[in-house]
Amino acid sequence: MGAVFLTDRGKIRQHNEDSGGVFVNSHGQRLAIVADGMGGHRAGDVASAMAIKKLQLYWENGKELTAPDQASTWLREHVIKVNEELFIYSNEHEECKGMGTTLVVAICTHSFCTVGHIGDSRCYLLNEYGFNQITEDYSLVNELVKNGQISKEDAEHHPRKNILVRALGTEKQVMMDVKTIEVEEGDVLLLCSDGLSNKVSEEQLKETLLSGKPLQQKGSHLIDLANELGGEDNITLVLVDFISESR
Repeated sequence: MGAVFLTDRGKIRQHNEDSGGVFVNSHGQRLAIVADGMGGHRAGDVASAMAIKKLQLYWENGKELTAPDQASTWLREHVIKVNEELFIYSNEHEECKGMGTTLVVAICTHSFCTVGHIGDSRCYLLNEYGFNQITEDYSLVNELVKNGQISKEDAEHHPRKNILVRALGTEKQVMMDVKTIEVEEGDVLLLCSDGLSNKVSEEQLKETLLSGKPLQQKGSHLIDLANELGGEDNITLVLVDFISESR
């Protein structure tokens, strides 16, 4: 299994409020995470960095997860804990009032991948069936699309596109969607912040992942593409390639 994490400030923003990483526990299992500190809120970078560091610590000191139900339980328990810690911190530090972050996280083994997400950071899967988004955006605009009030095309340029209806750390309790997918050799998982998904089309994402380039170059190319198309936001991604140990 190969993995790469990349983040870029973009061409416009003064600070990078995204965080992420790929972390390995003592059993060789990987935890991939992308967190996007909430735009327009103070200390978004604090929220995303805290979420990543706390999940990394829990993961690296955790036990081996051998079944999807164990992975789902681990995600729910620890994300709830991190949400509480962020919420308490924001209320105890005036400069961090209202801080929050999106979260997309994947527990990756060689036979399955368990994905959890809050907000509008996304997870995509490339496999024999094509390239598909496997998370659903928790944003105001996506709610309007689901209710039939606007079209998907309208959503692309909606002025309130970045307003979230669910985020980590902004309330005492949070709901997270969790799902498990089967993975096979050759599948590729992409986790990303909206700084990538808002600029680079699904067709361009798919073409890049299907290219024969090494994983690091695929990630760098996607970052470059988002910047070439405007780079108005921070850009963060994790790529996980489910290759055999012998390769």
